[in-house]
Amino acid sequence: MDWVIGMSETSVSPYIGRYLREAQTVIETIDREQVQRLIEACRDVRAREGRLFFLGVGGSAANASHAVNDFRKIADMEAYAPTDNVSELTARANDDSWAETFAPWLKTSRLSANDAIFVLSVGGGSPTTSANLVAAVDLAQSVGAKVLGIVGRDGGHTYRHGDAVVRIPPQSDDTITPLAEAFQGVVWHLVATALARES
Repeated sequence: MDWVIGMSETSVSPYIGRYLREAQTVIETIDREQVQRLIEACRDVRAREGRLFFLGVGGSAANASHAVNDFRKIADMEAYAPTDNVSELTARANDDSWAETFAPWLKTSRLSANDAIFVLSVGGGSPTTSANLVAAVDLAQSVGAKVLGIVGRDGGHTYRHGDAVVRIPPQSDDTITPLAEAFQGVVWHLVATALARES
């Protein structure tokens, strides 16, 4: 901690304070009822012995992998993420298209009405950004699977068509992505540990 010695209050970047204030605002304004709906939807999938398929790209793909671990180990739910199989993911992107990376994977996994997709995304998917999420949401709806998610911005396709989706309220343009991806972890940990308390 020697490096802290001699630091003055004025040497701390104003961005640090703003970022942390915005994180606090997210905690204060996140929709608790949506979080409750997300817990109940996951509880319902578990009761039906269904599976959770976590979908995300970029930083959200890393979060999806982490969430799979937590829901399997903590919440005692069968869970998977297509991005954990980089060989299949890149083969589908190369041979078909990026938009076709998730939906065909879910078809091969026999996605059914007992299951749910769980989207982790900053934008929630649109025809021009994360089109693979749009295709996955549409497939899930077509087979009667639940559409769950934790998203940022306006929530995109996932928020508009989801059954239980928590939106991380945007605070400013330059913190949308870091706060959305950070609070994905806060919310999914909340859901997984809430389910664990019921086991």
